[in-house]
Amino acid sequence: MRKTGIRVFQEQAQALNMIAERLADEFEQAVELMYNTRGRVIVSGMGKSGIIGSKIAATLASTGTSSFFVHPGEAYHGDLGMFTEADTAILISYSGETEEVIRLIPSLRHFGLRIIAIVGKRNSTLGKNADVVLDVSVPREACPNNLAPTTSTTATLVMGDALAVALIEKRDFKPNDFARFHPGGSLGKRLLTRVKDVMHTQVPWVMQDTPLIDVIGQMTEGGLGMALVSDDGKRQTLSGVITDGDLRRALAARKDIYHITAADLMNRSPKTVPESEMFVDAEAKMLELNITALVALNQEQHVVGVLKLLDAKRL
Repeated sequence: MRKTGIRVFQEQAQALNMIAERLADEFEQAVELMYNTRGRVIVSGMGKSGIIGSKIAATLASTGTSSFFVHPGEAYHGDLGMFTEADTAILISYSGETEEVIRLIPSLRHFGLRIIAIVGKRNSTLGKNADVVLDVSVPREACPNNLAPTTSTTATLVMGDALAVALIEKRDFKPNDFARFHPGGSLGKRLLTRVKDVMHTQVPWVMQDTPLIDVIGQMTEGGLGMALVSDDGKRQTLSGVITDGDLRRALAARKDIYHITAADLMNRSPKTVPESEMFVDAEAKMLELNITALVALNQEQHVVGVLKLLDAKRL
């Protein structure tokens, strides 16, 4: 069975490489047509092609191209009302002769839609009646009987992904744009979250002359592994930061922690971040600097909280 699995992977990879090598101007024409569509890109297909088409429509919709899937049978019985002259249709049929799909062509032409065909036979009825033909023909199916749609459906799916990715690049679709279409998922939350949304506002503060033994108590109580140091008692102006690492280094150096103060060990140039900055950017900054915390500042440059690297787990 392992050999069968390997064969399927290898056959499908080889088929995809063949399609990639023959990808020509028609692919660019399809991308341009979809990009310039004033309405929606409507995808339709029957059976396994319909399942793949539904996924293609979902991928397009989530990456900036307004799109949805219409079942060809339902379209012929009323759902044609979903189509407008401003739309572009992607019709999928490997044989190019699927009856339910072919029956849509006259109506779509009457409405004035442009048609992109994803087919395995260019000279099929669908291929001959499309404005743009994307050829996904494969040597054979991975099915040992060469019957079950396997390699052909993979090829169709990848063609759809290729169109979507090309449109992502053409639209300059950024992570924040992606997040707007995925606000409920963990990725969307990360991309839409700002520092102020997850920062810790209850932060231990000490004065520069606070004995280190008391600093340790404050840090233990605060539970953030750090304490902010101030010299004005207002808990806004930052003089420095003391972390667990500073304490470990002091002990390793055999310093007399009973006779030194916060000012003796604090980092006088702590890293800060605006509270309005996107969380993912702040997280990237911490990873780049190899640190685990940033002090958050408001517009007046007053301290309003602390962002910890592990706060990503809270999203």
